[in-house]
Amino acid sequence: MQSEPLSHWQRTVPAFPLATDLPPTADIVVVGGGLLGTATCYWLARTGAEVVLLEKTALAWGATGRNGGFVRAGPAGSYLEVITRLGRDVARATMDVTLENQTLLRQVIQEEAIACEYREPGTLQLAMTEVQAEHSQQEIDQLRADGYTAEWLTRTQVQELIQAPLGPEMSGARFYPQQGLVHSARLVHGLMQAAQRSGARAYQAEVSSIERTGSAIRVQTSRGMLVANTAVVAANAWTSTVLPEVSHIIMPVLEQMLAYAPIAPIFDTGISVDIVDGEYLHQTPSGSILVGGCGILASNAGVGIWESVPLPPVQEALERIVPRIFPALTPQLHVTQRWAGLMGCTTDLHPIVDYAPSHPGVLFVGGFSGHGMPFGLRFGQLLSEAALSGELPAALWPFRLDRPSLGRWDHPWERPF
Repeated sequence: MQSEPLSHWQRTVPAFPLATDLPPTADIVVVGGGLLGTATCYWLARTGAEVVLLEKTALAWGATGRNGGFVRAGPAGSYLEVITRLGRDVARATMDVTLENQTLLRQVIQEEAIACEYREPGTLQLAMTEVQAEHSQQEIDQLRADGYTAEWLTRTQVQELIQAPLGPEMSGARFYPQQGLVHSARLVHGLMQAAQRSGARAYQAEVSSIERTGSAIRVQTSRGMLVANTAVVAANAWTSTVLPEVSHIIMPVLEQMLAYAPIAPIFDTGISVDIVDGEYLHQTPSGSILVGGCGILASNAGVGIWESVPLPPVQEALERIVPRIFPALTPQLHVTQRWAGLMGCTTDLHPIVDYAPSHPGVLFVGGFSGHGMPFGLRFGQLLSEAALSGELPAALWPFRLDRPSLGRWDHPWERPF
């Protein structure tokens, strides 16, 4: 196996110490040290529950620590596409839960004094063709009709927000105000520190199996057995390694990114653009421009790949994105990092939160399809409620396992998006 390069976020945060002396018992065990796992652990600890988090490598090692740092309200894909794919009620429920997440995120960051570079400058979805511009206008109309905020900016208005000349193709952009950007790894570390202040414990241990024996859940790990009353599996792309029954439901899909050396501030909003396959740009407060996407150019479109290793065809395509949008920046662009990460994807691009069918008392969450950051705090709160009550809250019903739109990955090489 090749080494898996660290991301920009992972390289710019101190290592988080995880204990190794695993306790024999706990009330609730959470598997996975990404945003969903640490958020669930945080809310559980605040109730006084005895909660233990298990992470096989390091906090924010998976998709959370390897993403673009976007906290965008709404579903994966466009709002119109989600209405077509899942129905208007589910699309609205997704918007609402992600907007609730933003409110919680602001609250928790302030209350717990988490220094994670969180800000809400909004995001721009650039239109590079007339078809894209027309789709943006339709999306704006539908969002406004359903009571949400979005607006169209002309090329001139977009240029006023960006300190570099735009390329000739860009005709305008869909603008979402108050969408957030964050240092993903610092957020996760801050949440875990806050959870520990409320009594949670975090350990480095790889889970190999979960079994129910009577009223107890037995969690077998690389550091021994842990017995709990309830378990929450928040392993996303790795869910099937713990719960094999979902191996055809949540599939790993490789996504890739790169970082350029810091330059003077060019843009403070998040930027999305569809040049190859939905790319995204984030200029950090330090000046580094991060670029992600183009994953469809990987072997098998990245589907079913288990190693987080950058691939040349994708990286070469990523290097062409910024010069195409901002040609004048080309001489200033020097790649300093390349990395990859595994997204846990579903066939309908919609996350799952439910009980594992063959494991009573075991909740699982995953399948965010590259769009997990907008759900973390709110889903963690709802998972905490479910773990304590034994019932799935009504707010999670649109995300349950038995929804009609959810199919199986019977042909892993076929990427459905």
